[in-house]
Amino acid sequence: MLFSSITFLYYFLPFVLILYFVAPTRLKNAILLVSSIIFYAWGEPMYCILMMGIVVLGYFAAIKIEGTRGTYKARIWMLSSVVIDLSCLAFFKYSNFFIENINRVTLFSIPLLKITLPLGISFYTFQILSYVVDVYRDEVPANRSLINLMTYAMLFPQLIAGPIVRYIDVDKELTSRKHEITVIYSGIRRFILGLAKKVLIANTMGELINQFQASKDVSILFYWIFGIAYTLQIYFDFSGYSDMAIGLGRIFGFQFMENFNYPYISKSITEFWRRWHISLSTWFRDYVYIPLGGNRVSIRRQVFNILVVWLLTGLWHGAAWNFILWGLFYGVLLLLEKFILRNIINKIPSIIAHAYVLLAVIIGFVLFHAESLQQALNDLGSMFGFHGLPFGSYETMYYLKSYGITLFIGIIGSTPYMNKIYERIMNSKSGQKVLVVLEPIMLAMMFLVITGYLVDGSFNPFLYFRF
Repeated sequence: MLFSSITFLYYFLPFVLILYFVAPTRLKNAILLVSSIIFYAWGEPMYCILMMGIVVLGYFAAIKIEGTRGTYKARIWMLSSVVIDLSCLAFFKYSNFFIENINRVTLFSIPLLKITLPLGISFYTFQILSYVVDVYRDEVPANRSLINLMTYAMLFPQLIAGPIVRYIDVDKELTSRKHEITVIYSGIRRFILGLAKKVLIANTMGELINQFQASKDVSILFYWIFGIAYTLQIYFDFSGYSDMAIGLGRIFGFQFMENFNYPYISKSITEFWRRWHISLSTWFRDYVYIPLGGNRVSIRRQVFNILVVWLLTGLWHGAAWNFILWGLFYGVLLLLEKFILRNIINKIPSIIAHAYVLLAVIIGFVLFHAESLQQALNDLGSMFGFHGLPFGSYETMYYLKSYGITLFIGIIGSTPYMNKIYERIMNSKSGQKVLVVLEPIMLAMMFLVITGYLVDGSFNPFLYFRF
């Protein structure tokens, strides 16, 4: 079930909200859990068993770890849980990738497995892994309530596309959370703005990309428009989903971490990854990079640690060579910045540093988007004029005019410019008075416009569901 669907917005969510807020406190988690199971089972009922099995394993492993703390048995329980969870992830996500590559290298004909990727498995697996490891590190106590732990791991607002919520951040809220009108309103506002980012901008950019892929009159300029459009689509798609998840979390009394902080204003790739998919970056930092030694080791080992983290980051996003190369592409750029380019980046004009980041990000996302390495090479080669294409074409200009306004809105919307204007208005007494009246009306109108788009349109994917 998609957040940006009539079924979710007008049937599922209102019904859950009514049940949740009329229920006594002791039943709220149970209602959220049952609702989350229904939400997930709506699309993949069989994989509910897998998800619940992973959570139950983590539940018992954490209790055993706490009960045997200080002994080798605790480590065995922790490692067993981690290995089983990662094995499930590897089986469903990477089995066919490995079979394909074995067949290619050995000329065997091993048949591919008839399995599909369970929605959200990368997210809920990482959440349970972090919970078990944190219990082993004695950073959080083992949760003795299976319902509460399942609510944490399966909470539908962030179940299938994040952000990756660590148990330590919601531990207290699972048993004691407040529901204040101002916080609920901020959650509704955040949800609608995230929905607008997804439906009005990301979906429109997706339509432009579809037009590009179907075009018989491509040009160098059209390839760059495609690269920019996809860079905007994936940002507004994923950050929009994160905004909706954070907004729903606030409505239900949870404070999820921010997942994006205007990454396209960065002046280095290092800064970019502090602003993009923050929950994933911090997860790999805390559970892979630091345990490997982080920066507290020799330079050679630091290089190894960074490349391992970015190899895994690429693999986390998908079982294909373009994802692996995408991860290593960023790993190499981060190494260059860390050991060679740091002083240069600090000295060059900000506009040049910013242009360098945007160029690298667009190239990275063109590689990320490709269905094969051949397609990636073709797309990147065409962007830089290696395939003899004209600079422009009639069709290029037609689609640039057709989608130019949305491209402009997307570019402005990916910066903090509009938010700064909003904050400036809110900081004035007269502005506050106006917004108190106008903002709810504007949000309601925006929601109606979005509804109209959803009723009329059929193009409504979530890109990160494939991960």
